[in-house]
Amino acid sequence: MIIKKFQANNETEAIILAKEELGKDAIVMNIKKISPKGIYKLFKKPVVEVTAAIDDNITYKADRTPAYKKQAFPDVIYDEPEPAPQTEPNYTKESSAIEEKLNNLQSLIEKQIVEKEAKQQSSDEKQKTLSKSLACIQLVYNQLIMNDVDEKYANQIISEIEGTLKKDASMDNILSSIYQKIVLKLGQPVTIDIQGPTPKYVFFIGPTGVGKTTTIAKIASKFKVEKKARIAFLTSDTYRIAAVEQLRTYANILGVPFNVIYSTEEIEQSRKEFADYDIIFVDTAGRSHKNKSQRDDIESLIRAIPQDEREVYLVLSATTKYRDLISITEAYSQITNYNLLFTKLDETNSVGNLFNIRMLTNAPLSYVTFGQDVPDDIDRIDPQSIAKQLLRGH
Repeated sequence: MIIKKFQANNETEAIILAKEELGKDAIVMNIKKISPKGIYKLFKKPVVEVTAAIDDNITYKADRTPAYKKQAFPDVIYDEPEPAPQTEPNYTKESSAIEEKLNNLQSLIEKQIVEKEAKQQSSDEKQKTLSKSLACIQLVYNQLIMNDVDEKYANQIISEIEGTLKKDASMDNILSSIYQKIVLKLGQPVTIDIQGPTPKYVFFIGPTGVGKTTTIAKIASKFKVEKKARIAFLTSDTYRIAAVEQLRTYANILGVPFNVIYSTEEIEQSRKEFADYDIIFVDTAGRSHKNKSQRDDIESLIRAIPQDEREVYLVLSATTKYRDLISITEAYSQITNYNLLFTKLDETNSVGNLFNIRMLTNAPLSYVTFGQDVPDDIDRIDPQSIAKQLLRGH
């Protein structure tokens, strides 16, 4: 028995090939589908393999004469050549081209991987820098809150500097930006000016116990001794005998005139008396900011002096609770415009309230006191010093 295998695109074509070669008596013994292996499976289609057989006694040489010849010349016998032996496909040339393409593809993929890793590394570095910047900003924010800066104003500062900083800003740049922002918001201090029309009436208002009288003595001493200014004292604080006597004592030490006034008419008389003086310091009673009639008395006293001839300083203690400072400043804002003067800075570790009240009222800062010694323990407020204190620990 002769057994041979035939391959074609499908079963029918494979059987036809078997019948043509082995003859019509060939028997199909097996049919199977063969899929290409290795890299060729990507580029070659499966084939069908037919195994056929014929008895040795039967001549299996197929009549391979084309049909058109048989029809045209039926009596002619054609001597057909033996069919070429079945051989395996030659993939050498094709596989080389495929291998080259695969190598190129691999190189491209490797290049893309390297580029992606480089970008990822760069992104990671930027993320680390950004994380450090955010951590620094958060640290500064916490420092401001710890120093009693109102959360609203701390958020405002951070929001404003974030809009001007680069995302990868260094800690030095962040601190410098916040420091400058605080200094700008504190503004330049406003102090008593005698360059304009004289005499200048300088009123000191505020709640009781904040140190108005002592503060007047400190400022007056500097103008008397350092600038040789002609000064005088007035007081409307007739509710406290001790306050009157205290200011009288300072007036005697400095050798300056001193008057007690009980009404707006008496302040008019003092204006005539002190017409040739440079500065008249006016001490007012420490009234309750919640008492409207008492506030009205102070307002009448202040308005007795033309606006261009007066300056008003609201004296506040740096140790007063922020909530109370808000209430005090709002009440006095209904009376007049004023400059802010803070006392007792030596009795607190925090200057956050100075910043808060400056932001709340938008009133200029002026002087700050830090002890009881006259005239030494007073100075114009230093925005740079305040900013540094806000950014450092206690």
